[in-house]
Amino acid sequence: MKLDDERRSENVEDPRGSGGGFPVGAGGLRLGGGAVLLLVVGAWFLGADPATILQLLASSGAPATQAPAGHQPPQAGAPNDAGADFVAAVLGSTEDTWGAIFQEAGSRYAPPKLVLFSEVVRSACGMAQGASGRFYCPSDQKVYIDLDFYRELRDQFQAPGDFAQAYVIAHEVGHHVQTLMGTSQQVHERQSQASDADANALSVMLELQADCYAGVWASRANRSRHILETGDLEEGLRAAAAVGDDTLQERARGYVVPESFTHGSAQQRVGWFRRGFDSGDLRNCETFGAGSG
Repeated sequence: MKLDDERRSENVEDPRGSGGGFPVGAGGLRLGGGAVLLLVVGAWFLGADPATILQLLASSGAPATQAPAGHQPPQAGAPNDAGADFVAAVLGSTEDTWGAIFQEAGSRYAPPKLVLFSEVVRSACGMAQGASGRFYCPSDQKVYIDLDFYRELRDQFQAPGDFAQAYVIAHEVGHHVQTLMGTSQQVHERQSQASDADANALSVMLELQADCYAGVWASRANRSRHILETGDLEEGLRAAAAVGDDTLQERARGYVVPESFTHGSAQQRVGWFRRGFDSGDLRNCETFGAGSG
C-alpha cells in the first residue's frame, strides 16, 4: 500500500507502555496486562473462578496512581511506533473516505476512536484479551486492535501483507458505519426475539455487510488517492478467507458446523468484500435483502 501521503488520524489512542492497566484497590495500584494474566492463572490454580477476578478488576473504580514527574503518556493521534503509524494512516483513510460518502448522502460522518492494546483491555462492552485480536464496541463507538493479531494473521493464517492488515481495520470501521446508520441496533433487536439459528444467521449478515463496506472503502480510497499496489487486493481477499467461520472451525476442530456460523464462510466473506470493492457502492452491500449467499 502507498500510505506515505495519507493523513494520519488523530483518533488513535495508544496507551501501550504508558503504565496503563487496571486500577485496583483504594491506593490506586495499577496492574499491567501481564500482571493481570498472572492473577488469573494463580486464581485458577487456587480453585477460584478466573472470571470473578476479571470482573473485580473491571469493576474497580479506584483512581490510578499519579504518573511520575516528567512522564507524559502517549496521546491520541501520536503513534509511537511503525505499527501504530500504519494504523493511524489507514484509519485516516477510512475517515476521509466515509466522510465523503456520508456527505454525498447529505449527512455527517462521526469517526470512531481506535484503541491499541496488548494482552488485556477493558471496553464499554466488557473485558477482552489479546486472543480476541480486534473488535468493535458499539457502546463506546471504539475499534480495539492488538497489533499482535497481525503477526497471527501472517504466521498462523498465511495472510500476510499490509493490505491484509488494513482490511482488518476497515472491517471493524464497517461495524461503526452500521452503528451510525442504525443497522446494528435493528439487528440486535431482531436477535433478541429470534431462535439461536436465526440469531446466528443475522450475525452472519451483519458481518458480511461489514466486509462489503471494507471493500467499498478500499475501492473509493484507491479511486481518489491510488493507495493500492499490485497484489494488495489479493492480500485482502486472502485475509477475508482466512477468518471465515469454516476455515477457523476446520483449523480448531477438524470439522465444520455451518449452523453455528456467526461471521460467514470464507467464500461468503471473500464474495462480499469483492462485491464492495468492485462496485464502490453501499447499495450493493444489502446482505439482509440478498440473504447470506
